[in-house]
Amino acid sequence: MGSLGALVKHPDDFYPLLKLKMASRHAERQIPSEPHWAFCFSMLHKVSRSFALVIQQLDTELKNAVCIFYLVLRALDTVEDDTSVATDIKVPILKEFYRHIYDRGTKNYKVLMDEFHHVSTAFLELEKGYQEAIEDITKRMGAGMAKFICKEVETVGDYDEYCHYVAGLVGLGLSKLFHTCGTEDLAPDTLSNSMGLFLQKTNIIRDYLEDINEIPKSRMFWPRQIWGKYVNKLEDLKYEENSVKAVQCLNDMVTNALIHVDDCLKYMSALRDPAIFRFCAIPQVMAIGTLALCYNNIEVFRGVVKMRRGLTAKVIDRTNTMADVYGAFYDFSCMLKAKVDKNDPCAQKTSSRLDSILKTCRDSGVLNERKSYIIPNQTNYTPLLAVLLFILLAITLANRGPNGPN
Repeated sequence: MGSLGALVKHPDDFYPLLKLKMASRHAERQIPSEPHWAFCFSMLHKVSRSFALVIQQLDTELKNAVCIFYLVLRALDTVEDDTSVATDIKVPILKEFYRHIYDRGTKNYKVLMDEFHHVSTAFLELEKGYQEAIEDITKRMGAGMAKFICKEVETVGDYDEYCHYVAGLVGLGLSKLFHTCGTEDLAPDTLSNSMGLFLQKTNIIRDYLEDINEIPKSRMFWPRQIWGKYVNKLEDLKYEENSVKAVQCLNDMVTNALIHVDDCLKYMSALRDPAIFRFCAIPQVMAIGTLALCYNNIEVFRGVVKMRRGLTAKVIDRTNTMADVYGAFYDFSCMLKAKVDKNDPCAQKTSSRLDSILKTCRDSGVLNERKSYIIPNQTNYTPLLAVLLFILLAITLANRGPNGPN
């Protein structure tokens, strides 16, 4: 829920936040009764409530397939992320992981893997087309992750390859699931790949400090080809004496991520099913919004930079059509462009990529049809009214109880 201070500054966040809270509670009550499916969807809600909410809006058959796909890859990611496991143990686990999705009895891994038999049971109930897509992507992703356990991300090419294995393949897999359910044409691999790369690169940029401070061993995904232009060691970016160079490096990384936007817009514009569209579009809008916040922002190296909950709620509430997506990308790109310092080493390249995005959005011909919720404007709300709204929200949620009415 949004904080009182945030609601005072942005009182028009109130209604979207309320809608999101109510929708989340409704989604939690839709968890199936069968033990294996109950485990899968409960786990999904624990990992990401907003993501679970969007998945729940999909058709039942596709919803189940996407849920299992997500949990299988989440378990695989858990293995990759565990820096306490020795390389000679981790690599074969990653390479052979795909075999375990058919095994109801596997108990080899921690956390999600402790109950992975539920995921396997649910997986075996999916149609063959879904199973084949999930198995194929899991196998390819595990092999790619294993490769980069033993390999540093040196060049931008390495960076793109790593992001392909851990996220681009997710885009390819989802496109196969959408096609299998019969509602969408099979998207070109290049576009599906870009959908994943744009999200992954945004996460890698945002999570610099968390990854570099990982114990017992740092996780380093920024390519040396970029950070090596600014510092001698990647961890040097977090030190205050390197603040200027750190921000310049950050801006270079953001500029690299922006190259995927045009592909993402093409991918989304071809989708036909409204629920699939929202499932794909909401994370992409969140990504461009996160990049707009991170760009030229030293706080990336000091703590956590993320969109306020109220704005996140607005994105979820108001991303329903391609016109909404063009509008959001246009507004966030304008925010980002306003932060470009002409003295930044990448300023010209950054501005050029932003101009391309802005032109694509303008050429859509739909920008005049919407009212921006992203660019700040004057509001008639007073701080007192914002406080009253916050109190009303608290009372409303309290009266609904922990589970809410049926």
